[in-house]
Amino acid sequence: MNIYVSNLSFDVQDEDLKDFFAPYGEVTSAKVITDRETGRSRGFGFVEMSDEAASKKAIAELDGATVENRTISVSVAKPKEDRSSRGGGGRTGFNSGNSYNKNRY
Repeated sequence: MNIYVSNLSFDVQDEDLKDFFAPYGEVTSAKVITDRETGRSRGFGFVEMSDEAASKKAIAELDGATVENRTISVSVAKPKEDRSSRGGGGRTGFNSGNSYNKNRY
């Protein structure tokens, strides 16, 4: 099961995240998400655990826990959205048919 963890201290590293969840069962991966340009933590991460029951127990017990003086939020990760279906997509749709310039001249 993939688990989303937010409000992490910027000092938390991948290994720390893994250690928070290890008492609940096997952690197959733990990743703190970092900013591409600075390499600094963005304050959230993902943990994958192989056992669903252990994952649910970890979520129940760690959600709202205090880690490094911060109250973390832990929940089931939502599937990554397909970028092409999100809309927006850069500047497409920026100047829609309802543009204020449409009937200006």
